[in-house]
Amino acid sequence: MSTARLWITGTGFLELFKHIFLFHLPKLNQNEKMLHRVTQGRESIAAKLVANLITEAGADRVLACDLHSGQSMGYFDIPVDHVYCQVMNLIGDVKGKVAVMVDDMIDTAGTIAKGAALLHDEGAREVYACSTHAVFSPPAVERLSSGLFQEVIITNTIPVMEKNYFPQLTVLSVANLLGETIWRVHDDCSVSSIFQ
Repeated sequence: MSTARLWITGTGFLELFKHIFLFHLPKLNQNEKMLHRVTQGRESIAAKLVANLITEAGADRVLACDLHSGQSMGYFDIPVDHVYCQVMNLIGDVKGKVAVMVDDMIDTAGTIAKGAALLHDEGAREVYACSTHAVFSPPAVERLSSGLFQEVIITNTIPVMEKNYFPQLTVLSVANLLGETIWRVHDDCSVSSIFQ
């Protein structure tokens, strides 16, 4: 009996659902209204629907990287391995110091840019931004390359389009982390021991 494994990143989760739900089912307007109704405020219903779709498609295990909402793992009836690329951040007195901002996802960069501006106002010497998932919806690139950040460090869980590169951007690969996790799952070894 062959098994199916699915490797997804955190932000790809709901995008998969939206594509299946909005574009492959009839009565688009009605489905779009339902999607907004079920995902407004909380995304638990949409997450459970995606989990069921993935399971019904034949997956028997899921590997996810930095899910936007950790409780999404609970919606699966199959094993979910959730790996993390981030470190927790500490906020304190930043006057004359280097500040590092960490977030799971940068979409339009509005929140992280406002935070960087505040850090500069409070006297931070340099501000760095780190994120696992770089969605980079407009106007993210303009905000991130405006001079607020010394460097913006992201991973390649979402491919960055060439037009979205800017001088302060550093892209780190998660290939080794995901590859090691896949080998450990395949060999029935501990995934959590990677982070010890």
